[in-house]
Order: sequence, then C-alpha cells, then structure tokens
Amino acid sequence: MKSIAVWVLAMAATAGFVAAEPLAYDPLKVPEVEIVSKTFEVKDAGRNRTLPIRVYLPEGKDAAPVILFSHGLGGSRDNSPYLGNHWAKRGYAVVFVQHPGSDESVWKDAAMLERMGAMKQAASIENYLNRAKDVPAVIDALTRWNGEKDHALSGRLDLEHLGMSGHSFGAQTTQALAGQGARPRLSLAEPRIDAAVMMSPSPPAIGDPAKSFAGIKIPCLLLTGTRDDSPIGNTTPADRLKVFPHLNQAPAWQVVFDQATHMDFGQREKAGSAAGSTRYHKAILALTTAFWDAELKAKPEAKAWLNGEKARSVLVAADRWESNGKAKE
Repeated sequence: MKSIAVWVLAMAATAGFVAAEPLAYDPLKVPEVEIVSKTFEVKDAGRNRTLPIRVYLPEGKDAAPVILFSHGLGGSRDNSPYLGNHWAKRGYAVVFVQHPGSDESVWKDAAMLERMGAMKQAASIENYLNRAKDVPAVIDALTRWNGEKDHALSGRLDLEHLGMSGHSFGAQTTQALAGQGARPRLSLAEPRIDAAVMMSPSPPAIGDPAKSFAGIKIPCLLLTGTRDDSPIGNTTPADRLKVFPHLNQAPAWQVVFDQATHMDFGQREKAGSAAGSTRYHKAILALTTAFWDAELKAKPEAKAWLNGEKARSVLVAADRWESNGKAKE
C-alpha cells in the first residue's frame, strides 16, 4: 500500500497537482479592485439629530462584518479614506460616522482667529455624550436598512460581527462605547460592539483609571506615538499611555510609534483619494487589519500574526509593540 501511495504522489507531482504550500498571512495584501463608497443620512428623531455617514462596501453581495469609525474633533465622514478603502478591500463594510457639533462645521465657517476657540468649545461633555449616543442610533439604522429589500445596504451587513474605532475625540467615543465608565449605572457601553480600536486614546479626565477601564471587556487595539500630544487640551504623549495598563479584563495590544504625532493617524483628503504615504499608515493598516481579522472573523492565522514576530515586521526598532496576558489566550 505504501508503494501505491508513493506512486500516486509521484504521478500527481508530475502532473502538477500537488497542493502548494499555504500562503503566509499578510494583512496588507488586497485585491486589485476599486472601492466605491456611498453616503447616507441617519435620522435620529428622538434627538432631532441628523448623522451623515459614509459607507465603504467590499466587492460581492454577501454580508460583511462591520467596522464603525468615529472622527476626531473638527473632522467628518470624509476623513481617513486610507482606512475605509483598505478595510473594505479586506472584506469589511466600513461606516464613517459624522458627529454634528464636533465635526468640521465647528471651524469651517469661523474666522481664522476664532477657529481655535470654537474647537475648544466643541470639546465638551455635551458633545462627548452626543457622540456616544450617535453610534447606537447608527447601528439601529444599519440594522433596519440591512433588512429592507430595496435599500442599497440590503443584506450587505453582518452586524453580528461589529467593530468600533476612532481617532482622538473618536477614540474617547470608542472607549465610552467599549465600556469605560466610573460607575456601571453611568456606563455608555454598547453591547453590540465586539472589538475596539483606539487611535490616540485618552485617560479619564477625573477618577481612578483602574476603575474607569474595568468595564472594558472586549478586545482592544491601541495606537499612539511618542509625540502624540493634543492640539486641543493638555493631553500629553505620556497621558496616552495610561489606558493600556488598565485594560485587564480583555485581550489588548498597543503600539507606540516612534516620533509619530497626533496628525499622523489621520488623512484629511476627500474620500477616494490616494492613501497616505507615511510609514505609519502602512503599519496602522497592517496591525488594525490583523486585529479585525482575529476578532471579527476569528482567523487563527491573524491572531498568530499579532502575537508572533510578524507584527514587528511592519515596525521599526524604536517602535514599541506590546500585548497583555489575555492577548495570548
């Protein structure tokens, strides 16, 4: 029998039928396709609030895991198309949420000398709470549209696998929805969110960080830089490092990019334009994609990539890459 098996393998090899070695996992590899994004408006009648969103859909007709993104102070749904395009090419439906009151309208119509004051005023607790309430309203609308036969998003969204992400004020929004809160009864956690990415995270303004972050129990990826201070407020690069040590209830990873500033995480060009060329963007795309693949698609090869030496291949020696004990589980 052994000789027959050897003969069969030899014949298959001669005919070119022997299976090739499986391709190594590569979070930067994407198909040569063009992603066309679409814009919509979510009407939150209960708060008399209209939320503009931009949706990047992957190719095909199947339902895709969903990633929500919350922009920073003064931003819009058109920011960071490099993220929307790449994540969509990797098979995710990506939804960029615009938050009235802390979006680009804050500064666009203000005189040049008044813009900084307007931005500072918009960084308020009122807008923080509004943002946290915007996201559940968007999820509700997506759920409704996904079930409507004639809607452009009909059947395209797998809302059972939902990620939340954001930069700066958007990272604070993500932290709140992931479960940050001083007391359970004050929690703004959104239970439908399965994993979270925070770019330029922030510690709580008041209270004990250990207690504040104890409510975060979903997997998290944090990204910051050694020069990641805040254009508005007094948040320092050292402050941004006060979140990760207290994420003890769930798997967590953190990258600290050497010399990266607050603005290196974003991209203000209009949607559809070419992605940024900075080295940080390449690493951001690789690390976030592997994280989403591991947590929203449950790909073991993506988890192995995050926890192995491959993750460091997109970084430089001075960058800091770390994970907590639960990230290895």
